[in-house]
Amino acid sequence: MTRLLLAIALAFLVLGCATQASAPPASAPASAPAPTPAATASPEVSVGPTPVPTFARNPAPIVEGQPYVQTIDPSMFVGGVDNPFFPMVRGASFVFDGAEHVEVNVEVGGKDILGVYTTIVRDKVFADGELAEDTSDWYAQDVQGNVWYFGEQTAEYENGQVTSTAGSWEAGIDGAQPGIVMLAQPQAGDSYRQEFLAGEAEDLATIVATTGEIQSKAGSWSGADVLVTEEWTPLEPDVRERKTYARGIGVVETRTIQGGDDVTTLTSTSLVTAAASARPEISTAALGGLSLLFGLALATTRRRWPGVRSGLS
Repeated sequence: MTRLLLAIALAFLVLGCATQASAPPASAPASAPAPTPAATASPEVSVGPTPVPTFARNPAPIVEGQPYVQTIDPSMFVGGVDNPFFPMVRGASFVFDGAEHVEVNVEVGGKDILGVYTTIVRDKVFADGELAEDTSDWYAQDVQGNVWYFGEQTAEYENGQVTSTAGSWEAGIDGAQPGIVMLAQPQAGDSYRQEFLAGEAEDLATIVATTGEIQSKAGSWSGADVLVTEEWTPLEPDVRERKTYARGIGVVETRTIQGGDDVTTLTSTSLVTAAASARPEISTAALGGLSLLFGLALATTRRRWPGVRSGLS
């Protein structure tokens, strides 16, 4: 009997200890719920598109008393020039007559200046049938449509001999800076530097009208298809020219309005579309076929090849 009572007492004692061990202390705070994966994830950061650098609407304003400096980023330029008021598509040509006879040709090749592949525009000036000046101008268009002037290589002739190369300059050499020859969004009153090499090339321009009328042997234009500028240089302060541009053509007339009365107008043009100016790819087999046909033609004809008349005639 005594043993039975001891066993029952021991059982209650063990049960009570187990109950106390399994129950949390009265003073212990309740455990916080485990955080969900969404709560522990880092907040997402919204990343927008990388901003694209842009030029001001007028990238080359005339600011008196301040040095003129341009920073050229080649990635901001495109491979050709198709500004509607200054389209210089490779392969195009223009002829002007009046005070002088001028032949302008946009060359197929280009020239690398400051990392920018520029378009070469060559113009020859004739006086009394003799070559008086031969100039290669270098232009490039930025992604916004502004046409930049990167320099020129010019030579004046007399009796077939070069007498002067004054006025030649190239951006990046001897402090020369590129300028603007045509804005993408021209507005009346805009003034800008076209070029800058102190004492050599300091042409300036201002837009005097964004509408007008102009006609020549090459055609006629009016309204918003006409743009008029005036150009001058501090190096020749008594001379001022007015240039009239036509949409899709470029310069139609150059008129001296101060320091003379010379007028030169566009008489003919041979335009080339951007697609047509691209060099076609011809397979080796096609070249072989063309060579065979050409050889047969030479073998079967007795006439000489006729002269090819210029498209400007």
